[in-house]
Amino acid sequence: MYPIRHILAAGLFAGLLSTAPAMAATAPNPLSVHVLDLQSGQPTAGIRVTLEQRAGDGWRALAAGVTNAQGRIPALFPEERAMPAGDYRIVFETGEHYARLKQDTFFPRIPVEFRVDAAAQHYHVPLLLSPFGYSTYRGN
Repeated sequence: MYPIRHILAAGLFAGLLSTAPAMAATAPNPLSVHVLDLQSGQPTAGIRVTLEQRAGDGWRALAAGVTNAQGRIPALFPEERAMPAGDYRIVFETGEHYARLKQDTFFPRIPVEFRVDAAAQHYHVPLLLSPFGYSTYRGN
């Protein structure tokens, strides 16, 4: 007879193996964005965002989304695809946001270009936004 700890360990190991494909299928998306309003200190919902990849001398659209109530798009890269190394651009359509607020802005569209060197990493691009300025950085 096997001791109970061996039976439990074997069962636990078999259970982990059976969930491995499901865990791989739900791997986190490699790219997220977050927009924060510097005037109010609040997240900025409703910003339309497009992800593009450099293709020769131009850009090819890969995905699009709209920031949620927390000002985030937690999964911007197309699902079930690895993010290959290369040059990318995220375009934040901020003019639409300020038009809804009936407020002037100097930046109706903010393109943020970045380079992906290691596809296994997560890339997070926050945008700190005001009507006449913005800041961005590589987040985590």
